[in-house]
Amino acid sequence: MKIRLNGEERVISDGMTIDALLSTLNVSELSSAVELNLNILDKKDYGKTRLNDGDLVEIISFVGGGAMTDTLTIANIEFGSRLWVGTGKYKDFMETKRAIEASGADVVTVAVRRVNIVDRDKEGLLDYIDPKKYKILPNTAGCYTTEDAIRTAYLARAAGISNMVKLEVIGDERTLFPDNEALLEAARILVGEGFIVFPYTNDDPVMARKLEDAGCAAVMPLAAPIGSGLGIRNPYNIKIILETISIPVIVDAGVGTASDAAIAMELGCDGVLMNTAIAGAKDPIAMAEAMRYAVLAGRLAYRAGRIPKKLYATASSPMEGTLT
Repeated sequence: MKIRLNGEERVISDGMTIDALLSTLNVSELSSAVELNLNILDKKDYGKTRLNDGDLVEIISFVGGGAMTDTLTIANIEFGSRLWVGTGKYKDFMETKRAIEASGADVVTVAVRRVNIVDRDKEGLLDYIDPKKYKILPNTAGCYTTEDAIRTAYLARAAGISNMVKLEVIGDERTLFPDNEALLEAARILVGEGFIVFPYTNDDPVMARKLEDAGCAAVMPLAAPIGSGLGIRNPYNIKIILETISIPVIVDAGVGTASDAAIAMELGCDGVLMNTAIAGAKDPIAMAEAMRYAVLAGRLAYRAGRIPKKLYATASSPMEGTLT
């Protein structure tokens, strides 16, 4: 259904509540006000107020003069969330949808696969994930050669999904580590053909620089092997990558829980992409929400600037005026 949101038409899910809308937009209800059809809503009603087709919605918040924004912009595209999520491994499409909504992500990755021509009535992922609501990022998962990755990227673009592509060229079936030579070759070709390329690579600063020189829009170094849940195994390499290149760095693969996502953001990474950590959790919906807040907290902590680490204690209470 369609609503009018802050003066612009927007397509949302049928029956979406106000708090679900705010979550999707990554807007805090604590620091915002909502007007529905010229009536200002009480915050306690956000969860039970469902939107209808044609509703007029205004959402306002407060900013200080000259306040610094923290929008993630890549290739002139603005992203509303620094948490990007995959769509595999869920028990069904409804769980996928609910987890994505809970995560607050506006970028979802999808694998490019053959159409089911046997059962044409069978539902597909895009019956649940609205391309008008989310930025769809096709990936070349399962490709082991430059040629296969390029072919898959072309098919995705021809389907009208996006000219963005998460580029994967796998070099080892057991570890799923990337084939860096093939990856770099594919990246150069696809950039030359007008694709916005997000390459999945290892945590190698030299390769990150080469991918930047090839024209990639960002680099996506792994934290650990895909699906391992080991967290960031080498934060020092990630820090060197951040110091080496000027394009965004989005950690991809290996995140296991919310603290891993927070660490990635505290290092200064621009975003985190994950799938298994959410889909494989005992409660994927709750984990998706946890990841959302972990990314927000990690980013805020990075911008705030942590205290230096020291070997010995420093009293936090003043010593003057103590009883002796």
